[in-house]
Amino acid sequence: MSTTTYVTRSAAGALAALLLVAGCSSKAKDAGGDGDKAGAGGVRTGEGVSGKTITLGALTDMTGVYATLGKSVTQAQQLYVKQLNAAGGVCGYKVALSVRDHGYDPQKAVSGYTELEPKVLGFAQFIGSPFVAAVKQRIDGQDKALVLPQAWSSALLGSPYIRVIGSTYDIETINAVDFLIKEKGIRKGDRIGHVYFEGDYGESALAGSKHIAEEAGLTVVEQKIKPTDNDMTAQVTALKKAGVKAVVISAGPRQAASLVGVAAASGFDVPVIGNNSAFAPQLLATQAGPALTKNYYVASPSLPIGADTPQAQKLVADYRAAYPKDTLDNGIVAGWTAAAAFGEALKEACATKDLTRQGVDKALLSIDSYDIGFGVIQNFTDPKAPSSRESVILQPDKSVTGGMKVVREAEASEAAKAYTPGA
Repeated sequence: MSTTTYVTRSAAGALAALLLVAGCSSKAKDAGGDGDKAGAGGVRTGEGVSGKTITLGALTDMTGVYATLGKSVTQAQQLYVKQLNAAGGVCGYKVALSVRDHGYDPQKAVSGYTELEPKVLGFAQFIGSPFVAAVKQRIDGQDKALVLPQAWSSALLGSPYIRVIGSTYDIETINAVDFLIKEKGIRKGDRIGHVYFEGDYGESALAGSKHIAEEAGLTVVEQKIKPTDNDMTAQVTALKKAGVKAVVISAGPRQAASLVGVAAASGFDVPVIGNNSAFAPQLLATQAGPALTKNYYVASPSLPIGADTPQAQKLVADYRAAYPKDTLDNGIVAGWTAAAAFGEALKEACATKDLTRQGVDKALLSIDSYDIGFGVIQNFTDPKAPSSRESVILQPDKSVTGGMKVVREAEASEAAKAYTPGA
């Protein structure tokens, strides 16, 4: 979902510098504390493990740009933890999830991280690419706590502790444009529009569209926006005037709905494809609903919540039983996948009797073919690469569970296979 809001590079750098100073002070105070210790059965433990409990952190957005998806991510993770504990927990420990809502505010995100970091083993959730980037230096330099973010910026690659699950936004966008070329008639010489958020999310996605455009002989017409820009009339007008044949949108659900709705109302009949965080099924009940079902597509790092797999069907049944009044969306898949991956790392770490931060991170690095049942195999062994290069192409459809149907199964385009993020 990410999942990003506007944070300038300078602001992110300033936040990181302030946090690094605060972190050094905190660590200095903690020096001489417990450190690693032996738990039951000779299992080594450290931060985030106390008594009979392993505590994981979740920095989410329940009141900001991605409030709907943030709620789904968090509830899915709470459901996973409940089921894990019912099955006996990990190494004799119960797992707890400590949640903070940052409302997609950079100051709240950083302060939430500062508060939780000393108390948790790691983070099963951290929504917002720029917020994760703002604390990356501290995570890599001193905290060394595993973070599985709901963020897919390529800027997060390379860290041994921040592990992107699924294809990064640039690779996802390459796969999205590949779909436009193969399925929607975009060909050499055409112009495509790209509407994108300022910051890590949008810039990562733009790198992908520019890369495949150069290879395919296309021209990218850019429209940079902020998360506070909710009316896409000006962007549609500019792209229509430029004669683009398709549009990529790397923004939030609200911006995607506005873009597609305004385009339909003005007779601008072109396909629009968004990154995985640019849709929520609640949009289908708005005035933009009919246009979304006709001309909108979404590139996703996995099959949707309504997928026809045993694992998806079980998750739907369990989630409905736990939260009968809430909407099903792909935030559930993202949250469940991250929590399950963290859980798998905990189990591997338990087998080696090392539930310290270092032990859990090392355990995740050993997982090379993790299959949670949503169409994509995850390989966590290389911190410099995303865990997958595949994307599933979805289309809004209010008649199916979760409001999204599959129009192209998980696939990595040839351009995505050959692409190196950041090169």
